[in-house]
Amino acid sequence: MYQETVLNTQHYTDSLFSFSTTRPEAFRFRSGEFIMLGLKDEETGKPLLRAYSIASAAWEEELSFFSIKVPNGPLTSRLQNITAGDQIILSKKPTGTLVLDALTPAKTLYLVSTGTGIAPFASLVRDPDLYERFERIVLTHSCRTVAELDYGKALVQDLYSNEFLGELAQQQLIHYTSTTREPSQRNGRITDLIESGQVFADLGLPPLSPENDRVMICGSKAMLNDTKALCEAAGMVEGSLSKPGDFVIERAFVD
Repeated sequence: MYQETVLNTQHYTDSLFSFSTTRPEAFRFRSGEFIMLGLKDEETGKPLLRAYSIASAAWEEELSFFSIKVPNGPLTSRLQNITAGDQIILSKKPTGTLVLDALTPAKTLYLVSTGTGIAPFASLVRDPDLYERFERIVLTHSCRTVAELDYGKALVQDLYSNEFLGELAQQQLIHYTSTTREPSQRNGRITDLIESGQVFADLGLPPLSPENDRVMICGSKAMLNDTKALCEAAGMVEGSLSKPGDFVIERAFVD
């Protein structure tokens, strides 16, 4: 395990926050992967860990993460109180299914996320290779309230103004948001918006097809299952690193 230092934290709502840490010099990962992260248990002294997607780009000098706050959670009840200078434990072996090599080539890539499921996509949309592999990237983010969308909005705005990737992102990246419990510019579960065809009507794009589209999915268990069913109904095949396909799902956070 690595022991790294917290550099900063930012709280978005009563249930969401982000933080960044120093990055071990020898640590390497692929955009979209996750690691085990946590704190030492105060009673036993043993590591208390859970899986976290790496939200920073693979080329950045820091590591960043996006987390929920669970009042009685063994880890997050403590993790939400970290401040700059605190120590965090990180595993040395990143892994995960949301990597570009698990997909076959296509024109459009849909990154479908709910809540903190946007975290691996925060890394992917800052990967130059993404813009070489796909002509268009649609980053969808559905949350309960408008405030919970702030992390993704800041991510995209920062990317649009990035010195190196800004021009590519402005031309190829589309940010598509919705809320489920509070009125906003667009309301509804992302799966309902896909099934009804509203997503495609809003974007002026054709429905999902294995010929033109690829999909990455990260979020709640219900959303994963429903989006998988929609992909399969469109004739798409689930992929993996050993056998790349049309869509991939990250199940590490819900199993």
